[in-house]
Amino acid sequence: MTMQATTRHGVILMLTAVMPTMAIIALVPILPLLLREFADVPGSAVLVPMALTIPALCVALFSPLAGWLSDKVGRKRLLIGALIGYAGFGLLPLLLDSLHAILAARVALGLTEAVIMTVATALVGDYFVGERRERWVSIQIATASVSAIVLIAAGGALGEALGSRGPFWLYLLALPVALGGAIILFEPAKASAACPTAAQAAATRSIAGLVAITFGVGLLFYTIIVQLGPVIEATGVTSPAMIGLAGAAANLGVMVGSLLFGRLKAMPGQCLLAIGLSLVTLGYVGIALSSEFFLTAASAVVICTGNGLMLPTMLAWVLRRLPPQTRGRGTGIWTGAFFLAQFVAPITAAALSGVLGGLSGTFLFFAAAAALGAGFALLRRSPSTNDA
Repeated sequence: MTMQATTRHGVILMLTAVMPTMAIIALVPILPLLLREFADVPGSAVLVPMALTIPALCVALFSPLAGWLSDKVGRKRLLIGALIGYAGFGLLPLLLDSLHAILAARVALGLTEAVIMTVATALVGDYFVGERRERWVSIQIATASVSAIVLIAAGGALGEALGSRGPFWLYLLALPVALGGAIILFEPAKASAACPTAAQAAATRSIAGLVAITFGVGLLFYTIIVQLGPVIEATGVTSPAMIGLAGAAANLGVMVGSLLFGRLKAMPGQCLLAIGLSLVTLGYVGIALSSEFFLTAASAVVICTGNGLMLPTMLAWVLRRLPPQTRGRGTGIWTGAFFLAQFVAPITAAALSGVLGGLSGTFLFFAAAAALGAGFALLRRSPSTNDA
């Protein structure tokens, strides 16, 4: 008899979605401590921030492989093993005094993170269908955004109490999630069903355009996340507490957007994309022209609300197109594109700023690109493309 997923299965998968967020966010408060600790290490000004962000690059590079592997060997055991490895590699810096060794541990952590993010998302597609699936996709995005607020506060508190290694204790949280997953989750029977190779290849090719759009959405999303601190400081506000407040509000905007998707999910994907891109356009114009803290922060919230609407839209769109037999690799490709945008966003912003005369020009460029995207999405809309 085929098992049916219930709320408890969804909750476990939502908890796994917190892990990739924790990999970076929890360590942000101790970045200055790590920079001071390793100040004598050649290249530390680059290597220390890289230790925080390198897991995202690993997710970008290895998620497609993780998805392919889950299609071949099954999802549950791979996910549980990755959660245990995530805890182990996450805790390892507690025992390390070498920056290069910590960097190597962070690379290993990123490999486990690629498996966790890809397989958990594929299981959402395996376990749930129709409106139930789209509701859990919406909850997944909202959970990640809310957890970012909690984790950065927890990381700061542990850093204050225990020093530069304090936040690494948070990786222990992966172990009870792994235990819960081992007890509650089940291997979806459909994942091992036969499917012609040609049909599998065609299904994967069918999401190429959606993956490209996801990369663009990721750039729009991570550019404001990465640049929010400097943008707030440009308004004359330099208080870390106020910058943190603006960042928390932006993450709440992502949550609002994802919950808005839950209300509007019956609309065609092109319409949801157009609404999200319109909000992003408005927000980037506001932030480019503003010199006042509250308008700048409000504009960032509008941008993140638009992105919060688009992210579950794109993920649900991809999951609808993928058959069970290729859902792992297809989800891995989507995850890789999104995390690649996270890695590329600061590089792109720096390059555009040099050409366009600063961040304001860069933000206006992104506003124009988002506006063009919104118009194109509306032109592509047709009554038959709700799941296109």
